[in-house]
Amino acid sequence: MDPQRVVNVNFNGRKIRNIVLAVVIAAAAALIALTSFYTVDEKESAVVTTFGRVTDVTGAGMHWKLPFGIQRVYLVEENVYQKIELGYRSTDFDGDYTVVEDESKMITGDYNIVNVDFFIEYKISDPEKYLFSSAEPEMVLKSLAQSQIRNVIGSATVDSVLTTGKSEIQMRVRELIAEELENYDIGLALTDVKIQDAEPPTAEVIEAFKNVETAKQGAETAINQAKAYENAQIPKAQAEADKLLQTAEYKKQSRINEAREQVARFEAMYGEYALNPDITRVRMYYEAIREAFPDTKIYIDATDGSSVQTLLPLESFVSVPSDTNGTSGTQASSTQGSSGTSGAAGTEGSSAGESTAEIPDEE
Repeated sequence: MDPQRVVNVNFNGRKIRNIVLAVVIAAAAALIALTSFYTVDEKESAVVTTFGRVTDVTGAGMHWKLPFGIQRVYLVEENVYQKIELGYRSTDFDGDYTVVEDESKMITGDYNIVNVDFFIEYKISDPEKYLFSSAEPEMVLKSLAQSQIRNVIGSATVDSVLTTGKSEIQMRVRELIAEELENYDIGLALTDVKIQDAEPPTAEVIEAFKNVETAKQGAETAINQAKAYENAQIPKAQAEADKLLQTAEYKKQSRINEAREQVARFEAMYGEYALNPDITRVRMYYEAIREAFPDTKIYIDATDGSSVQTLLPLESFVSVPSDTNGTSGTQASSTQGSSGTSGAAGTEGSSAGESTAEIPDEE
């Protein structure tokens, strides 16, 4: 064998081995790089296990782990709200839905059949428990929801399920499901429970309940209108009452002031009376006569009635007759009335001895 040829073969064999080794090392490095880093989205959480045991839970970002399957990563959508539909299945395209009667048909406490659709909303609260506490946590939640819903509907009346009791039923179902989820501890948290639809199974009954609901809405509208009218009228009535109270208070104060003025006037008059009782008595008499006969003319005779004869009233002597035929009759009547009046006045003045006489006006 040629020595030169042997040397060339040995050299080529070493070169091939080096190339293969370099390729293996590069592949191993690439594999290590690919299996040692992982990325977590902001809506996700990563559960890291080492030889099958949970060792860490990481949040959003890029993280490092041991390669070659020593550590494994499970990504869980923790901050995403998820739903369970009971009694129907909705589509994501046209907004239509499919009825699932096996889930929606229930019996009420008063032995009536109703179809009730529920919407359950939940989210993952503990990624570790969600992954390893139950094989199918969503199915556990769905079974719990169906059980508690039928329990609550079975204790309610058909009227409350179809009309006024929906809010109370939703609240009660939510409380029961949340309590059971806490006992099961499968890493899920209930966020909302809603009744999507509730109706009786036949068209006639559906129409009857719709009419009942319409009537109740009409009653609520009438009540709201009455309350609005009440709210509008009460301030008006209060304002009117305040006005009456203020008027009464003003009149009360006016009467009090008037009474005080009369008291002050009386006290002043009494003081004058105490100083000059005769003059004050005569003045008060004249004022009383004037107030008692506001439209009557008063003649005061200051004489003693012995020397001069007084004729009252004097207007008949100076009146002008309106025609010739009635002159004598008017004068005679006036004279006769005057004589009679004068005599009466003179007699009264003489017998009484007073200096005043009250004579009514004769027309």
